[in-house]
Amino acid sequence: MALDRLAACRIAIIKPSALGDIIHALPVLTALRSRYPTARITWIVNRAYEPLLAGHPDLTDTLPFDRGALTSLRGALTTSVAFATELRRRRFDLVIDLQGLLRSGLMAWASGAPVRVGFRTAREGSRYFYTHKLDAPARTEAHAVERMWRVAEAFGVGHLPKVFRIPLPPDALASALQKLAGLPKPVIAVAVGAKWPTKRWPPAHFAAVLQHAHTHFGAGCFFVGSCDDTPNTQAVLASLRGPALDFTGRTSLPQLAALLACADVMLANDTGPLHLAAALGKPCVAPYLCTRIAYHGPYTATARCIETTVPCAGSYLKTCNTMICMPELTADRLWPLLAETLHTWTLHNSRSA
Repeated sequence: MALDRLAACRIAIIKPSALGDIIHALPVLTALRSRYPTARITWIVNRAYEPLLAGHPDLTDTLPFDRGALTSLRGALTTSVAFATELRRRRFDLVIDLQGLLRSGLMAWASGAPVRVGFRTAREGSRYFYTHKLDAPARTEAHAVERMWRVAEAFGVGHLPKVFRIPLPPDALASALQKLAGLPKPVIAVAVGAKWPTKRWPPAHFAAVLQHAHTHFGAGCFFVGSCDDTPNTQAVLASLRGPALDFTGRTSLPQLAALLACADVMLANDTGPLHLAAALGKPCVAPYLCTRIAYHGPYTATARCIETTVPCAGSYLKTCNTMICMPELTADRLWPLLAETLHTWTLHNSRSA
């Protein structure tokens, strides 16, 4: 049966990680809810990212799994058997694998769902576990959001607008407003970290543009990220003379979302908080080194990003022995983009004051 005519009552979406990838998949969830308004829709997710989805209006529930338990053979066997049993118990009639790796393909197969949908280009042999394989552009042919949107098109709802809904708990919002009350506006949220070393713009570059932002616009800033990002954040703070707050390693995902919702601008590497800010509708400024804006840039019309021009730009290498992109993409090259963003913010707020 064609997917655009398929009836389904119990649907599972498999997109376990990472933060940015989950955000890129959110429009598919909302489109599927429009297609199946009364269905039970479950998101299968790494437990570390589950709090971001809690309370999402288009989800019935989440099904978390503990990736950390898979590090030992005994833990992997115990966890996998228990998780597969739970998948079967839920009796999904439709499973959509948006991750496209061996583990997610096995999850789809283990569910026992009669209809299992994934991409023909899925890696690690995961495509062999699907009953329906969708064509999708390659990574170097379309943005990640557009590639996943092929699912919405297959189910007959590709004509709908792409909507990013981020749950924002009222208590987290109130707390964020209180924490940021002392910072002068415009407030810049900053994320200096990234999982790949090749995505991490040098702290000195961040410090230079943030100092310009304070000098020319009176901007305050706050830093977000994991505890691994604290050393680089502290290196930036040591060079700043303007007001700044450090929240790295101190926020849950709902708290992070609330802080970003209260910011005026986002300055970050290509990492999860950048895409979360974009989903919240925040203007984004970002340096792109080993990845490409066209394929993994903030999916928002208000984004102002810049790429390195070295020959190996957009290589998608996680490590590099030369890092020649770091000195090439200087603070002076990115600053005009941040200045333009802050100028736009200033004009808008002076007119509405």
